[in-house]
Amino acid sequence: MKWYFKALNRYTDFSGRSRRREFWLFWLFNVLIFFVITSLGTWFGVETDEVFFYGTLYNFAVLVPSLAVTVRRMHDSNRSGWWILVIILPAFGLFALLYFLLVDGTPGDNYYGPDPKAETNIGSAALPRDEDFWKRDTH
Repeated sequence: MKWYFKALNRYTDFSGRSRRREFWLFWLFNVLIFFVITSLGTWFGVETDEVFFYGTLYNFAVLVPSLAVTVRRMHDSNRSGWWILVIILPAFGLFALLYFLLVDGTPGDNYYGPDPKAETNIGSAALPRDEDFWKRDTH
């Protein structure tokens, strides 16, 4: 608990360093407190929306201290606090991938092969393209 309160007391201190113990125990207590809030709410029959509201309220209450202890932890590993913004990349990467998967492909042939929309038969990519092959006599 001492490390949790130490991080809370330094809630606006974005300079200096924080040990791993301070960082991880602060986050552990955050998770435990959130778990207790949601468990007690569920146990006492509180509506799910209300439990979610109280959990979210707690998360917003510790947002600045969480950012501060994370920045100080980055400083402890000799990195700028701006490195915490890398958390944005996975979400951005997911949306970029979804965009690439959802947009229409390049019309016509490209470096990786022919346009699959030009194929009229399902599975024709695995079949021979030689027109004479299909006209051969099978006797």
